[in-house]
Amino acid sequence: MKHLKVADLMSDGVVSVAPGTAFKDVAKLLAQYDISGVPVLNGEDRVVGVVSQTDLLARAAPWPRSSEQGATATTGAPTAGDVMSAPAVTVHAEETVADAARLMTRRGVERLPVVDEEDRLVGIVTRRDLLRMFLRPDSEIRRRVTDEVLTGVLGVPDVDVDVHVVDGIVTLEGRVGRRSQLPALLGLVERLDGVVAVASRVTARTDDTATAHADRARHAMPW
Repeated sequence: MKHLKVADLMSDGVVSVAPGTAFKDVAKLLAQYDISGVPVLNGEDRVVGVVSQTDLLARAAPWPRSSEQGATATTGAPTAGDVMSAPAVTVHAEETVADAARLMTRRGVERLPVVDEEDRLVGIVTRRDLLRMFLRPDSEIRRRVTDEVLTGVLGVPDVDVDVHVVDGIVTLEGRVGRRSQLPALLGLVERLDGVVAVASRVTARTDDTATAHADRARHAMPW
């Protein structure tokens, strides 16, 4: 089964900065492009950190001054390298969109720099990009449930299970051959791109789980 990849949704025109980029210049870029953060790249285009609006606001207070013997001297202005969050949370282009969404939620970030096999920046993916995953037509979701899950993976004739999809919510009704197929059916449909929820009223003609449990118990007995 084919899953939507990060590369399918990412933007490859990425605004980035170097560690030495001045604080004010980073702020100007965020405002100019109306974005919430930028990746910080080293000389080899590898992501070494991310500067977000939160990082900038945390350092928005006047830069500290030091005094010595009554004289006042101003320290150097902060740079992207001074305020960035590091190490950066990144995602690889070939990872699934679902994995990227879980990572974004778990780490509490709004955007993920996308990197290649050598950890070089190739794009950016945002929460808004990931929402596009749930805009798939209901007809396409229904086709994938029928063709890929029921027929392709489980070998269930499409006439045995009725599939209804409304606003990404999948309802399944019918009967499959074996009870052991039920959790596989539910799990596979839930993982399809664009599926919001699944309501299954599918039953089984035979219960093969009791036989499987008995076989495992018999093989586990010492002889």
